[in-house]
Amino acid sequence: MTIATGAVGESPFVVRLDAFSGPLDLLLHLIREQEIDIADIPIARIADQFLAVIHQLGLNDAADYLEMAAHLLRIKIQMLLPRPFDEEEWEDPRAELVRRLLEYEQIRELADWLGRQAQQHGDRFARGWLPEPPKQPQRVVAMDLVELVEAVERVIEAMPQPVLHRVVPRPLDVEGATRRIRSMFDREREWTLSDLFGEQMGIVELLSTLLALLELARVGFLRLAQGQPFGTVIVRRAPADAAA
Repeated sequence: MTIATGAVGESPFVVRLDAFSGPLDLLLHLIREQEIDIADIPIARIADQFLAVIHQLGLNDAADYLEMAAHLLRIKIQMLLPRPFDEEEWEDPRAELVRRLLEYEQIRELADWLGRQAQQHGDRFARGWLPEPPKQPQRVVAMDLVELVEAVERVIEAMPQPVLHRVVPRPLDVEGATRRIRSMFDREREWTLSDLFGEQMGIVELLSTLLALLELARVGFLRLAQGQPFGTVIVRRAPADAAA
C-alpha cells in the first residue's frame, strides 16, 4: 500500500493498494469474494465489512473511502425504513450503487484484457536494442596559415562558375514589315496569318510583322477575322471607302 500527501489545492490524500485501487474496487472485491449478486447486494453486511476493512488498513483519513462508507450507511438506513404500500412508487436505494459497480466492473475487465494483451505481445515480440556506436577519437589536423590559404583556393577553384547569358538588343523593323505586307496585298486581297508570318521567320521579323499588322488594322487598311476559337486567322484588304 502506498499513501502520499499532495500540495495545497490538489488531492490531499492518495491511496494505492496492491489488491485494489479506490473504494469501488474494494467494494467490488468484497462482492466477488463472497460471490454475491451485484443486482441484489446485502447492503447491511457489505457496509459492515467495508468499514472493517478501511479501519483495518488504516484508511480512516482517505476521503474517497469515507465518502463511500457514508454512502453505504445511508443506503443501509434507507433499506431499514418501511416501504410504502404502493410498491411501484418505491425506488431501490441500491440502484445507483449497482449501476456504478456494473460500469466499474466493465472498465476493470477491459483494463485487465488490455494488460493481458500487452503481456502476450511482450512475450511474443522481443524488444529491440542497439548498442551505442563507439565514440570516434577526435582527429586533430595541424596546418599553418599558408596551407590553409592554399586549401581555400583549391575549394574556390573547384566551385562551378555561374553561366552568364548576354542579351544583345536587336531593333525591330516595323516599317520594312509594313512595306512587305502592303506588297503582298497588291497581289492578293486575302491571306492567312501563317502566310504573312512565313516558315523561316525569326523572332525579330515575327514581332515586326505582328506590330505592322496591328498598325495596318488600326488605320483601316486590313481586317482580321477568325471563324471559330483557335481557328485560322484570315487577313483581308479593307475596301477603299473603309480605309478612307
